[in-house]
Amino acid sequence: MSEPFTVKTVHAGPLQADRQTAVVLLNMGGPDSLEAVEPYLFNLFSDRRLISLPGGPLLQRPLARFLSRRRAVKARENYRQIGGKSPLLEWTERQADCLAKALASDWPVYVIMRYWQPRAKEVIWRMHKDSVQQALVLPLYPQYAEATTGSGIADFTHAAAILSPELTYAVIDRWYDWAPYLDALTARVVEGLEAFPAGMRETVPILFSAHSLPQKVIDRGDPYLGQTLATVRGVMQRLGKHPWQVGFQSRSGPVKWLKPTIDEVLKTLASEGHKAVLMVPLSFVSDHIETLHEIDVVYRRTAKNLGIVHFARSPSLNDHPDFIHALAALLQRRFADLCE
Repeated sequence: MSEPFTVKTVHAGPLQADRQTAVVLLNMGGPDSLEAVEPYLFNLFSDRRLISLPGGPLLQRPLARFLSRRRAVKARENYRQIGGKSPLLEWTERQADCLAKALASDWPVYVIMRYWQPRAKEVIWRMHKDSVQQALVLPLYPQYAEATTGSGIADFTHAAAILSPELTYAVIDRWYDWAPYLDALTARVVEGLEAFPAGMRETVPILFSAHSLPQKVIDRGDPYLGQTLATVRGVMQRLGKHPWQVGFQSRSGPVKWLKPTIDEVLKTLASEGHKAVLMVPLSFVSDHIETLHEIDVVYRRTAKNLGIVHFARSPSLNDHPDFIHALAALLQRRFADLCE
């Protein structure tokens, strides 16, 4: 098995076992109201690591303003259908609370969102006032992608250099094949299969759904696709013999994206006579718009229209105790390694 995580230490010297240590969870964030949808989209479209709009850096923000206004109407309706806001912050804060208890130490756990509150500068300033001397930073993206993990780390690093230059920290930037994580993800797949009639569970196709990326990003060497497939292999090794496929969701724009799309896989399954499918979200450890709406509403409707009558999604990891244990074990393992 490949090395499950790579650590980047900032500022010379290892972490010290006897110093005040914090955990920082990084996530994408989401609008906390329908009014926040457009400014949230503007923040998202303004990030060239995530979306490199044509025209170069000078035109990024004007184009981001145009796109956020253009897409806000549809996006607001999607968020309205799942309760009027994103639940991502609530889930991440619950994960932080559970993680603090699981660590059974005096490590405070902070949450930073990339495109909505609480933002990096706000949280790092709070850490500075709390006299935090060193930190373990954990992006909640198991598979590394420059567009997500890389952007979140860069945002944290920039804010820390300005507001808390004395802070020493290490980043766990990928954990796609961390065994306890794979165990927790496999358990959610088993739960998902239990939604089907007993006689169908061994043959229902499993459709692993990962967030798509432009193909050119992978061609430049981004490890996301390889790590995503490694995660799938790790789950299937635990699950045993079972039909499965991988598809990609959440593409936008005219460039070439990773294939096959979820729509394409569903059409293939239907053409082969399958009447059931279990979707398993891979890139997301918490419920948010892409699980609650894109999978539960859009792809469920697509499957039904294609004649797939049994459709289910495996539960997200959210705050399941086995997932919290996986994160706690990951942090403890890395901290011990860094303090040797």
